[in-house]
Amino acid sequence: MLWTGFLVVLVALFSFQFFVLFPVTRDFPWANLLLFAIAGVLLVVGLVRAYGRPQEYRGRIFGPILTVVSLLVFALFAYGLFYVARQMPASAGAPRVGEKAPDFSLPDQDGKLVALQDLLASSGTRAVLLIFYRGYW
Repeated sequence: MLWTGFLVVLVALFSFQFFVLFPVTRDFPWANLLLFAIAGVLLVVGLVRAYGRPQEYRGRIFGPILTVVSLLVFALFAYGLFYVARQMPASAGAPRVGEKAPDFSLPDQDGKLVALQDLLASSGTRAVLLIFYRGYW
C-alpha cells in the first residue's frame, strides 16, 4: 500500500500536464487533488499496516520516508498551483474600468475580423460590452 500510494502521488503530480488540456480540469485541478487524496488514504493505510504488524509488512523504514516525500510533493504542487500561479502582475498597458478602450481589430468566433469602430457604428450607441475569454489556443 505504501508504494502504491507513493506511485499515485507521482501520477497525481505528473498528470497535471494531461488534465490541463481539458476545460473542466484546467481552472481547478480537482482530478489531481482527488488523486492526491486517494494516495493519502493509501499511505495512511500502509503506515497503519506497517506499524501494526511489522513482521508481515516490513515498512517501518520506508513508510515514514515515502509519506514525508509524498507530503513534500503535494506541498510543492499546492504551492506552485495555488500561490505562484496566482501571482501575476497587473498589466501596465491595460485600460482601467471606465476608461475608453483603444481602437482594435480582432477575429470573432468565426474568424472574421471585427473592429471596435464597426461595433460602435452598427449599434448606434456609444457603448459596447466586450467579453474576452481566456483560453489556451
